[in-house]
Amino acid sequence: MYQIIVNADDFGRHRLINEAVKKAAETGCLRSATVMPGGIAFDDAIETAKSHPDLGLGIHFTLVNGNPILPPAEIPSLVAENGLFYDNYGLFVKRYAQGKVNMDEVRRELAAQLTKLEATGVSLTHFDSHQHIHSLPGITEIALDIACKAGIKAMRVPATGLFLNGGLGKDRLGSVIGRAGLRFMAVMARQKAKSRGLVTTEYFAGNVAGRAVNLADFSAIIGKLREGTTEIMMHPGTDNTVLQKDCGWEHDFEAELASVCTPPTDKLLKNIRIANFRDLCTARA
Repeated sequence: MYQIIVNADDFGRHRLINEAVKKAAETGCLRSATVMPGGIAFDDAIETAKSHPDLGLGIHFTLVNGNPILPPAEIPSLVAENGLFYDNYGLFVKRYAQGKVNMDEVRRELAAQLTKLEATGVSLTHFDSHQHIHSLPGITEIALDIACKAGIKAMRVPATGLFLNGGLGKDRLGSVIGRAGLRFMAVMARQKAKSRGLVTTEYFAGNVAGRAVNLADFSAIIGKLREGTTEIMMHPGTDNTVLQKDCGWEHDFEAELASVCTPPTDKLLKNIRIANFRDLCTARA
């Protein structure tokens, strides 16, 4: 069986991302999204999720490039002077390696993020994280503890290929090395998740330190599917000009929206099952 889970990350980060998720869920092949608890459009994302029951909703744990749930004074090792998380994965990992990240603060912040999401009454299908921070040893165990306690049964494994989407694009050496490191940590995280009884997909594709997944890239991913389930990570949005400015990221949100708006009836997706993590857990129960 060839099955895909197309997941929209950063749900709740911006109203234009929420608009894209809604559009792709209604007209395209999007059946999964992960919401940022600290996103400025969080409430709107929850309303969209509740009105689209076929959309599997997960939590997008966030420790970089976003807003914390706990007051900054309670998590001083996780936030910069402006009270927000540090800008990116590289800065976080550098501080982590230097012993400057308090793991008890990590545990309390991630628990607070999940508590905020649980308070909305939505059912959660899985968890992942912003910039794949849950793949980092030490963070993996904390995220698994919190998820298992909440009854979450699936986890993303961003075991990406060394080359963007199986060889697409012109990769810089640094990007290839970065993906190799992520893949190594993700494989270890998969083993830890399975030892705790969580479900994962066999394969992963999407934008990791590379360009947006446009329709040609999406078609190439589909053309190279292997038997089993592949998660395809996407970051769709409806207006590049606004989103690039507000998110501080030169990403082609509109291109990824066009990709995920591919309807399930399109010949590209013939003989491919479109699912979410809820379906995956049910099938493997």
